[in-house]
Amino acid sequence: MYKFVGNIVILSKSLVEKPMQEDLVTEFKSSFSEKVIETLVAFANTKGGKVLVGIDNNGDPLKGFTIGSESIQTWLNEIKNKTQPSIIPDAEFISYKDSKIVELCIKEFPIKPVSFRGRYFKRVKNSNHQLNLNEISELHLKTFNTSWDSYVNPRYLIKMISLDGVKEFINKCNKDRETLIEDDPLTVLKKLNLIKEEGVTTACYLLFGSGYIFDATIELGRFSTPTSIKDGVTVRSDLFRQVDEVLGFIKKQINKEYIITGDPQREERWQYPLKALREIIINMIVHRDYMNCGDSSIKIYNERIEFFNFGKLPDEISIEQLISGNYISRVRNKMIASTFKEAQLIEKYGSGIKRIQEGFINYGLPEPTFEEFQGGFRVTVYSSSKQMPNTEFGEKFGEKFGGKFGEKLSDAQCKIIESMKVNNRVTLSELAKLINMSQRGVEKNVKILQNHGFICRIGFAKGGYWHVN
Repeated sequence: MYKFVGNIVILSKSLVEKPMQEDLVTEFKSSFSEKVIETLVAFANTKGGKVLVGIDNNGDPLKGFTIGSESIQTWLNEIKNKTQPSIIPDAEFISYKDSKIVELCIKEFPIKPVSFRGRYFKRVKNSNHQLNLNEISELHLKTFNTSWDSYVNPRYLIKMISLDGVKEFINKCNKDRETLIEDDPLTVLKKLNLIKEEGVTTACYLLFGSGYIFDATIELGRFSTPTSIKDGVTVRSDLFRQVDEVLGFIKKQINKEYIITGDPQREERWQYPLKALREIIINMIVHRDYMNCGDSSIKIYNERIEFFNFGKLPDEISIEQLISGNYISRVRNKMIASTFKEAQLIEKYGSGIKRIQEGFINYGLPEPTFEEFQGGFRVTVYSSSKQMPNTEFGEKFGEKFGGKFGEKLSDAQCKIIESMKVNNRVTLSELAKLINMSQRGVEKNVKILQNHGFICRIGFAKGGYWHVN
C-alpha cells in the first residue's frame, strides 16, 4: 500500500515476524532523535543500513507507539538539513508483531564521508564509531580510488629530490628487464606521476628525498630486557634506503653460524631467514600510515624481534583472513606501493604475508605472529627452538633438509643431536648407552651428521666438545 506525503512516497509493508537483532546494517530506536540521524550517517559512510523506529533494544515493538504521516516528512527534512552532503533515507511504515513501526533505510553514499553537525561516523559491527581526522581523510580518498601520497605537497620542492636516488631506482627497474627505461630521472618521475605540474607529490619526497626525512622515521633498538637497551639507531633516510639500512642493523644484532659441509666454502646460517625479514621490512615501509605522527619501531631481543607500525588493518580484513590469505589486498599508499613494485621489490599485492610464513616454516622456526596493537600493527618473529615441541624436532629437520640430502633424520640421529645439546662433552660410549645403540652404530650416525653439517667437533678427541649447528 502506498501513501503520499507531499511529494514523498511512503510505503507500507509487513515484516516477517522472526527474531531481529542489531548488527552492521540494523539499528533499533524507541523514537526519532538525533541519534537516528547519527546512525543513518554511519550507515551511509559504510555499507548502508536501516533504522527501525518504535522498537526497544530487545527487538520488540513498543506498546502504544504511534506516528503520523506528517511526522515522517518532518523527520526527513531534519535529516536532510543536518547532514552534509544531504542524505534522504527511504521511509516505510511496517507491520511487525501486530504493531506499526517506521523503517528508515539508507544506501551507501557514493561520495564519502557524510557528516552530521560537522562530525563523521562509520558503522563498526553493531555500533557507531566517530572518525578521527586520518580516517576521514582516508575514507574521502578511497571514494575517489586514490591515496593521500598521490597529492602534491607545497612543502616539497624539486631541489629536495635526490636525482642520484632516482638513477638507482631506474637501475633496479632495468634489472632482468627486456624493455629498459632510458629516460632521464625527471622524465621518469613525471611519467610515474610522482611529479606533477603543481609540484612534488608526498610519495616522491618519501621515496627520493635527500637528507633527513623526519616523516618516515624508524627507531631500532637491541634490548637485553624489555627495559634495558644495548644498542640503538634512528633511521630517517628515503624509503628505498631504509630497506637496506634496517636489515643491516638487524644483521649486526643477530647471530650467525658457519656450517661445515665438506665443501670448500662454509655455509652461513643466520638466526632468522633474511629473505623473510626483508619481506617484513618492505611490508612495514610500504603499508605504514605516514599521516600518523608516531614513529615505526623495531625491537630486537635475544630470541625474538618485534616490528611495529602505525596503521591498522582495513575494517573489512581480519587477522584470520590475513594469515589464511583469504582477502583482497587494499593498499594504503598506492603511489609508494606502485613504485616499489616497479623496482621489483614487491612481487604481487597481498602475497607478502604468505612468503613470510613460508620463509620461517622452511627455516624450521615458528610462524610469526600478526596482531593489531595500540592503533597499529605488530609482527613478532621467533628464533628459539623452545617454541616448538621436541616431538617435532625430527619432522622439522626432515622438512628442511630432506630435499637437500634426500632423506629425513632418523630417530637415533635426532636423539644424538638432543643429547649433545644437553651435554656437549658427551662421549660416544655414553651416547650408545643413552640411545640404546651399539657404539659402532653411534659412530656411523655421528659421521653422517658431521658430513651433513648438523654437528661438528671442536678441539681434539680428548678435551674437545660437540657443537650443534
